[in-house]
Amino acid sequence: MNPADLSACALVAAYAKGELSPVEALEAVILRAERLEPQLMALWALDVEGARATARESEARWRKGAPLGPIDGIPLTIKENIATRGVAMPLGTAASELVASTADAPPAARARESGAVIFARTTMPDYGMLSSSKSSFHKLTRNPWDLTKTPGGSSAGAGAAAAAGYGPLHIGTDIGGSVRLPAGWCGIFTLKPSLGRIPIDPPFQGRVAGPMTRTVADSALFMQVLSLPDARDHMSLPYEAIAWGALDRDVKGLRIGLHLDAGAGLPVDPETSAAVQAAARAFEAAGAIVEPLAPFLTREMLDGQDRFWRARAYADIASLPEERKAKILPFIRAWAESAAPFSGQDVYSGFAQSMALRKATEAATRRFDYVLSPTAPAPAFDAELPSPTNDPERPFEHIAFTLPYNMSEQPAASINCGYTSRGLPIGLQIAGRRFDDLGVLQVSRAWERMRPQQNAWPFAAA
Repeated sequence: MNPADLSACALVAAYAKGELSPVEALEAVILRAERLEPQLMALWALDVEGARATARESEARWRKGAPLGPIDGIPLTIKENIATRGVAMPLGTAASELVASTADAPPAARARESGAVIFARTTMPDYGMLSSSKSSFHKLTRNPWDLTKTPGGSSAGAGAAAAAGYGPLHIGTDIGGSVRLPAGWCGIFTLKPSLGRIPIDPPFQGRVAGPMTRTVADSALFMQVLSLPDARDHMSLPYEAIAWGALDRDVKGLRIGLHLDAGAGLPVDPETSAAVQAAARAFEAAGAIVEPLAPFLTREMLDGQDRFWRARAYADIASLPEERKAKILPFIRAWAESAAPFSGQDVYSGFAQSMALRKATEAATRRFDYVLSPTAPAPAFDAELPSPTNDPERPFEHIAFTLPYNMSEQPAASINCGYTSRGLPIGLQIAGRRFDDLGVLQVSRAWERMRPQQNAWPFAAA
């Protein structure tokens, strides 16, 4: 198999046996990216020579039997809104001033300390506020399964890079679905961890970093590194030495909720619903107790969250000079500036709805060990659109299944559970109780073993 398609676990095992070197793995990934980037446009700030130097250092350590950490020598990408020293952070928008970061943010720091080979940053839309790759700064990133479709967002480049085989490990961020939506639409795996499980800087309500990989085991391996403590995140959880590799678990007797109607937002596509229901039946056949979970998201909650985020975005851009404002993606500027007439009461009531959603999510899911739902209500949409509705007045109709778990701080994964008649991946979201990140990984691994044969990865022979 091409080293670009090997899992991180397989690469580490091959390095330890001397069957493959980090230099060889990196060169395979670089070759893959050079061939596919003209079509996919998933990367930014590609640093080939710097990565080669890091890979040579890793190769020397493996020859001595002294790797720095669990992912030493693994090719890796980082979403561009996670600071890496010496590289600017555009935040997906041409309105940003490109100033090099002076230090690695926590996820980048942990990866570098473990010896990972960081070879590129990945693309995102303006300010990370779209579930697509539309950006005024980056070129349009496309979905490897169908180049006319979006890979999702805001971790757009990370989702596309993982599906295309630009190495096995990728880091994204998620505040309303931004690692899970690309994972669902690109057919990969991701974990949105409990808030604070992975330290991040700057922290914010609902904002997390998460691993984006092809396999559950690779995300579990990555969590060994990403979950290490960092004092810069004042919202981080106390560090726990979790046995991330302990993925084997019998699902017999687990109480699982089946959530097919979010209560607001876009209706669930029939093919998506059928795939999720088939997964639920497989869990039931394995001995789990599967029961329906009633809708709990209301129109008021979704609109309130939208209102609060508009106000936050408007506060960020209001002070910009007009020449910089003019560079913002028009869809995002129109959405943010609609908050200009909001009163303090408007903004506070929006924030209060996010708290109401937090309460409703916890209450609705309390009686279940885990919850199954679609990651997104429909498959990947047109790559040229900023959102499925293409309407800045209704921008979040597609995040009704993902958003609740950001507000409730519960862990939630996305894993492929089938394909549409056109061959597009369908994401299954698996959510757990707060702090049960390992349990979500375990149930995801159980599904990974149960699910039908997966389609070949796009471009696997490239």
